[in-house]
Amino acid sequence: MARVAFVGLGVMGYPMAGHLVSAGHTVTAWNRTAERADAWLVGHSDARVVDTAREAAENSDLIMMCVGDDASVNEVLLGDDGVLAGAAAGSIVVDHTTVAAVTARRAGHACADRGVGFLDAPVSGGQAGAVNATLTVMVGGTEDDFERAEPVMAAYSAKRRLLGPVGAGQLAKMVNQICIAGVVQGLAEGVAFAQRTGQDIEAVFDTIGAGAAGSWQMANRHSTMAADEFDFGFAVEHMRKDLANTLAEARAAGAALPMTALVDQWYAEVWQSGGRRWDTSSLITRLPRTRPEHA
Repeated sequence: MARVAFVGLGVMGYPMAGHLVSAGHTVTAWNRTAERADAWLVGHSDARVVDTAREAAENSDLIMMCVGDDASVNEVLLGDDGVLAGAAAGSIVVDHTTVAAVTARRAGHACADRGVGFLDAPVSGGQAGAVNATLTVMVGGTEDDFERAEPVMAAYSAKRRLLGPVGAGQLAKMVNQICIAGVVQGLAEGVAFAQRTGQDIEAVFDTIGAGAAGSWQMANRHSTMAADEFDFGFAVEHMRKDLANTLAEARAAGAALPMTALVDQWYAEVWQSGGRRWDTSSLITRLPRTRPEHA
């Protein structure tokens, strides 16, 4: 068992840190909102909550981070009371935040300067994956650091893979978001078309879900899309942050992402209509769905 710090008890980090406790690791947690950390501790009395990220990192073999964005990573990692102020040489920072690849590389360099290992390790699977310990972890870093961290990450994930040096995890997560953007838009159009033409949603999607059109999004979101329910974890504001990083990386690489750019614009429309905190399946709100009276 390892001595593990978990920094960031948000929608994802809260259950992930809990799985570490359940797996028998010695867990020290910190969150910027103390009330949330205290609430987490109520259900995990074998763990410890501290007042700063620096304290969480002290005496920890592995420091897991799951915070909001690039600015948060810089603050929590590099601040006066941040992780690197307390991390010992030989420990490893595992950052599960989805950020720009350049942010991950800078974080890796900062850790290396202190003799601390670093893995960029964004996750996929959403809130349900975090709760059910079925996340997929895309990792960038050294093989030695990955081999040390992998058994600990197993507490909250179903699949973990080292994909290259620091930054590779973030690039893989960008591929993930590109693919999700297209699938969600396609599903939104399919559901809207089915509603507009008066079809039985459950019958249609039960049928086509067993064929080539089937996907995780279809299986889990067609019913909630049809019912205008958009409170299922990964929010539009987070997707727009991820797509902004993806499109910037694509421009630098000379890669063409026309569909992704369009879907990003459509998410901007959802945000402007009040859907900033809706989940990503809310793309359907842009589309007409009521069957015309003359039909």
